[in-house]
Amino acid sequence: MARLFGTDGVRGVANTDLTPELAFRLGEAAGHFLGEYGRGKIVVGMDTRRSGDMLEAALVSGICSGGADALRCGVVPTPAVAYLTRVLGADGGVVISASHNPAEYNGIKFFDRDGFKLPDEVEDEIEEFLVSERNWARPTGDGVGRAVLIGDAVDRYVSHAVGGVDGDLSGMRIAVDCGHGASALTTPAALERLGAHVVSVNCDWNGMDINLESGSTHLSVVSDLVRSGEFDLGIAHDGDADRVLAVDEAGADVDGDEIMAVCAADMMARSALAHDTLVTTVMSNLGLEVAMRGLGVNVIKTKVGDRYVLDQMRTSGASLGGEQSGHVIFLEHNTTGDGLVSAIHLAAIIKRTGKPLSELRKVMQRFPQVLVNVPVADSARLSISAAVHDAVRAAEERLGENGRVLVRPSGTEPLIRVMAEATDQATASEVVDSIVAAVKRELG
Repeated sequence: MARLFGTDGVRGVANTDLTPELAFRLGEAAGHFLGEYGRGKIVVGMDTRRSGDMLEAALVSGICSGGADALRCGVVPTPAVAYLTRVLGADGGVVISASHNPAEYNGIKFFDRDGFKLPDEVEDEIEEFLVSERNWARPTGDGVGRAVLIGDAVDRYVSHAVGGVDGDLSGMRIAVDCGHGASALTTPAALERLGAHVVSVNCDWNGMDINLESGSTHLSVVSDLVRSGEFDLGIAHDGDADRVLAVDEAGADVDGDEIMAVCAADMMARSALAHDTLVTTVMSNLGLEVAMRGLGVNVIKTKVGDRYVLDQMRTSGASLGGEQSGHVIFLEHNTTGDGLVSAIHLAAIIKRTGKPLSELRKVMQRFPQVLVNVPVADSARLSISAAVHDAVRAAEERLGENGRVLVRPSGTEPLIRVMAEATDQATASEVVDSIVAAVKRELG
């Protein structure tokens, strides 16, 4: 049986893979594993998916059935739940979201009382409870938990994000694509509170349009918006706004690696980069490591998943880390990837330095990178496929020191991700094509 928890919680098609029954059980487990059973408080937030109401009802019922109070925040970004869990003195937080996935998917992910994602060992304990189908004695009378609405959840989070930078953004024009997701309630308001002139799109939702040809998975929308007028910056979020991607003033894409490069260089120049260290994942472009080395920044790489980046940041004392996908963590401001905080800090650098993003991003020169996602029936078979391993070895021998190859199963979807970097695009494409052919032949 495949592990229930992926790299970002429990995720699947809502009402088939992720059912109300499973959500109820996860709610019960929240009271047991996140706090003192029968006396806890659990913060609950969700994104804009149609299935969110259904799963929230089941999850909150499970929390209350277990004797804990559910602090309902409604539609808020994932990083808002991490923040509110801490400031409300809760025992843990739960987010109902499938992040960048299509609307038919949903997910449930947990934070501990300090706003950090749960370690694998605790997720394993929760999974063992669910799989064993054992039950605890349920409280009655005043032992049953309550559902409490937190009416100012959005404002609390926006105020926190705005308060994390010195100065303001007055005079800046910023384009925002909210992807029909939770950032619609937070990002435009925060940027406007800082004095920026904001033009935003895809801030409405119907429950089935989250991430649909919009947001950080379709940067062309915000890029076209920036090109249509004079903007200093364009930003785009995924459905739960724990990530951000950007476009410069000319509408050119700026990914998470480049955002981290700009921020790390700025923090290094101001002696604000803790331990002169940046934490990234193995998916980050080789150009980021080369650029940081030139600035005297130590780069630590982890496996994919912002939770693993965060674990390493806590171990090493780093203050900045993230992923190419746009999960950027400013640990002094939040305990998880935070698209709003990242956007504000990127804008603040542009304002403070007086330099356009097209110039700031030149701190890093990208190596050509090709990434192909290959649908497979069982991604776990990757580890035992000799033919795929041979294809990878041949590719690595071809590239030598002038590139690298990474082949890994997705933590959230039935995919094998094949990535290669080389000194030129053609070589990277040829290397990826050879490995993809082997994956399709052996695992497709």
